[in-house]
Amino acid sequence: MEDDLPTEGPLISQDAFGSAMKREFLKLPTAWTSGLQLFFHVAFVCLSVVVFVLCELLEERRAECTSLLRGVDSTTVVVLTKVALWVVSYMHQLYMEYHHTTAKRRGYLHFYQQTRVIIPLPLLMQTFGNLFVLLLLVLMAVLEGVKKQLSVYLLLGVLSLELLLSVIFLLSYIVKVVRFNTEKLGPDINQEDTFHTYLSSGGHAHTETGFRDGSGLEEVVEKQADLIEHLKQHNTVLSKRMLTLIAQQIRD
Repeated sequence: MEDDLPTEGPLISQDAFGSAMKREFLKLPTAWTSGLQLFFHVAFVCLSVVVFVLCELLEERRAECTSLLRGVDSTTVVVLTKVALWVVSYMHQLYMEYHHTTAKRRGYLHFYQQTRVIIPLPLLMQTFGNLFVLLLLVLMAVLEGVKKQLSVYLLLGVLSLELLLSVIFLLSYIVKVVRFNTEKLGPDINQEDTFHTYLSSGGHAHTETGFRDGSGLEEVVEKQADLIEHLKQHNTVLSKRMLTLIAQQIRD
């Protein structure tokens, strides 16, 4: 059986094989959408500050502000706008998760692991902000009894802190994605150092036996599942590329 194998055929060069894999690189379109989300968030906080200052803190402007808002309470306007921003952020997170899952399926498991924790953080900050805003609305009457306009200052503080944390996480994410798009690296299987480092780091912690707590066990199982799926995908991709290149060389 071994004599029937085409051992004397032309070998596939590493450059040809690497170029075939590199052609599969697709940029992630989530950097500019994250920048757009960041712009919306900054604009929302700035407008909220303007509305609260004009409609709540400056008494001489209240009548003008009420007329401009057609009788709607300024706090109601800010809260409804905040809910709309949360919905937009939620849709954007689903959009990011879709593209990152696609990148993972294309063999970029290391990049996926680097960014999977950052992706939900901006929406998480907004969710916590919504909870604090709801709590302040419930306690607004009590806070106004303690000090006039105290609830307004606390609302502005919550919105500012939420914006600060969201900016940090979004900028960190944008930097990672821009670097990923700029470097245009091939899948992890082409980057032997990165791939073997990931394999060793994934296997070192998972070969131990004995008792583990629930969170550690879930992390082990999840990482092993990602690694198995990653290896399966690359075996399939490598097989297809080898067959394609062999057929190309036979035709040539």
